[in-house]
Amino acid sequence: MMASEPVARAVAEEVGRWGSMKQTGVSLRYMMEFGSVPTDRNLLLSAQFLQKELPIRIARRALELESLPFGLSAKPAILKVRDWYLDSFRDIRYFPEVRNRDDELAFTQMIKMIKVRHNNVVPTMALGVQQLKNEQFSSRKLPPGFDEIHGFLDRFYMSRIGIRMLIGQHVALHEPEPEPGVIGLINTKLSPIQVAQIASEDARSICMREYGSAPDINIYGDQNLTFPYVTSHLHLMLFELVKNSLRAVQERYMNSDKDVPPVRIIVADGTEDVTIKVSDEGGGIRRSGLPRIFTYLYSTAKNLPDMEGPSEGVTMAGYGFGLPVSRLYARYFGGDLQIISMEGYGTDAYLHLSRLGDSEEPLP
Repeated sequence: MMASEPVARAVAEEVGRWGSMKQTGVSLRYMMEFGSVPTDRNLLLSAQFLQKELPIRIARRALELESLPFGLSAKPAILKVRDWYLDSFRDIRYFPEVRNRDDELAFTQMIKMIKVRHNNVVPTMALGVQQLKNEQFSSRKLPPGFDEIHGFLDRFYMSRIGIRMLIGQHVALHEPEPEPGVIGLINTKLSPIQVAQIASEDARSICMREYGSAPDINIYGDQNLTFPYVTSHLHLMLFELVKNSLRAVQERYMNSDKDVPPVRIIVADGTEDVTIKVSDEGGGIRRSGLPRIFTYLYSTAKNLPDMEGPSEGVTMAGYGFGLPVSRLYARYFGGDLQIISMEGYGTDAYLHLSRLGDSEEPLP
């Protein structure tokens, strides 16, 4: 239903007011310590914090969605995303003040629904940017000023990671019987080797489905190493890196009678970082192309999947959002992602994950 003019105006004013307030950053360590005793009182405090914090973060993104360059704000896909943000802002702002356990449980159900509403933000935004690119920038070269859109997308996705982390963490703390060592979304004893194995199997099965075969993946490192991290974040990053490597190797050796070299994953334990290297012999990337791999819209895929049609799930070649978004996930908790390539040989991706958990979220 369409909101009447005065209501829409009132919401717009409210969004403007909340969007100018200061956000409050949270660190991984704080989330672990706070969540380690999910008493009713702590859950109530958490919900009260979110009732103030989420509207600020959501309003900031809604405002930014309205003022994008190159007419991007007017693209149907972007308008759809903006509507999701405005709906979520309204849902939280018009929810009665959380004062007791019943309020808290109802609030938790409501933010759970908000998280579901925003599930498809990344592909929908990708579609909007793709529409713009097809209309305006048919050449391979992007126009001057396009980095403004890149900067916006970085801020937008970083903020989305934060919003989803806060909601997901709060919702997960209601789990009646959490696994040992798991606090909300954080596994205090996460095994990077184990996550690498699962992500590798997932990526290989997609490669098999698409090409009929897949290179082997060898994983090296200390089987007993554990550290605190968000399992779903690590899985997402490793899945993306391994998928890219498998595709490069597969396409390089597809019509060759040479032995197909394996993709190698090496996990190293440092005092500051746990570093995971994903190493392939897939032919590498030209040096001139390297700066582009972290820009949205750079996809080496020949034909982009049509996002209007039904989605068959993940494909080997995406929308050119995988690497930049993975790097944001790494940076969200103080880590980083670097890609080093040897053209004519292969590519090494270094995923640095901060062990310290002290750095506050980067708040765009």
